[in-house]
Amino acid sequence: MRKSKGFSLIELLIVVAIILIIAAIAIPNLLRARISANEASAVSSVRAINQAQVSYQIAYPTVGFAPNLGSLGPATATGCPNPSPTSSCFLDYTLAQAFIGGGSGAKSGYHFGLASQQGSGGGPNITYVVGAAPLSYNQTGVRRFCSVEDSVIRFDPNTTGSTTPESSNENCTGATYQPLQ
Repeated sequence: MRKSKGFSLIELLIVVAIILIIAAIAIPNLLRARISANEASAVSSVRAINQAQVSYQIAYPTVGFAPNLGSLGPATATGCPNPSPTSSCFLDYTLAQAFIGGGSGAKSGYHFGLASQQGSGGGPNITYVVGAAPLSYNQTGVRRFCSVEDSVIRFDPNTTGSTTPESSNENCTGATYQPLQ
């Protein structure tokens, strides 16, 4: 009888099947880990925007809270030589440009929105809402986050799959959003 060298077809198929089973177990866990990391980054970014809003309000009391996300960061990625109400440099360029409708549009799988509201009589901006939503639901994130001038970060379980950041103070403080523990 001859000795054969190498693997038989059945042995190769078994090895391939084992590799596919391991991949089927590992890939969903890897995706969930990436979603968790993106959500943690979004919460951290909302916290940074809250802190920047407080600093902005102190630095520019006649304006109040910043009117948009771009006003909280530098005008260019190269730095901030002259802070002003339109480019105050309280946030880094990447986060300040991570809004829908302009800028780079995303940071760590999330895009952000910021809306401010003036007081009665057209005075300074006395309220704001910052929102964060995943770029692609169930791929870059599953929850939306928001915060208002009280700096409490809230989350929406986002069962609808919405990818639009919250832009309403009433919605952010309403029943849909729950305080983050």
